[in-house]
Amino acid sequence: MEHEQAPAATTAETEEFKQRKIRSFVLRQGHLSTGQARALEELGPQFCIDYSPNLLDLDAAFGRRAPRVLEIGFGMGTATAEIAAQRPDTDFLGVEVHTPGVGSLLKLIGEQSLTNLRIVQHDAVEVLENMLQPDSLAGVHIFFPDPWHKSRHNKRRLIKPEFVQQLVTRIQSGGYLHLATDWEDYAVQMLTVLSAEPSLVNTVTGSEGYAERPDYRPLTKFENRGIKLGHGVWDLVFQKK
Repeated sequence: MEHEQAPAATTAETEEFKQRKIRSFVLRQGHLSTGQARALEELGPQFCIDYSPNLLDLDAAFGRRAPRVLEIGFGMGTATAEIAAQRPDTDFLGVEVHTPGVGSLLKLIGEQSLTNLRIVQHDAVEVLENMLQPDSLAGVHIFFPDPWHKSRHNKRRLIKPEFVQQLVTRIQSGGYLHLATDWEDYAVQMLTVLSAEPSLVNTVTGSEGYAERPDYRPLTKFENRGIKLGHGVWDLVFQKK
């Protein structure tokens, strides 16, 4: 049976396709546990902030004035909750697209009675562009972003010059940007991109430019297992001039 040929795309449709953003993530259907679903229902209204293309009042969102750290892509939130518990005088804004991860972090917030965490479930690029004011962040954490390790997928990687340029505008003078990855070629790319950004300076001098893991960043189970197998992990900590 012959298939009908699809109509040729118009010039406008072609341009629209070209202008679509290349996203650094793929939305996957994940199973919600009973505990995660309950946390979303019971704690979501208090700790989740709806995405809006308008500037967010962080003081109102957290109910106080304190240093703010943005975490992009917190996964299941285990490390995020641990860091927030260690640093109660700092507020943490976590951005994650996957619902099970949001539910998991909310569950940890409830179990540990954490008050210094808020969550936005949305694309971090758009949150950064539209919700965060310039010079509003004391720091940014991006731990183990998707490496998109196949060469043809490298263009999807989050850490690119244009993203870092925008990111640093939201960081206060003296604030920091902390990245971590377990893919060496991505670590090299990260180091190259951050080193080329004129408003950033590496906190590490000499060696290869990679930092020792700061005490506040806990080892994840996955990371610990990889280290035991001889896999490398690279931390980068840069400061805004």
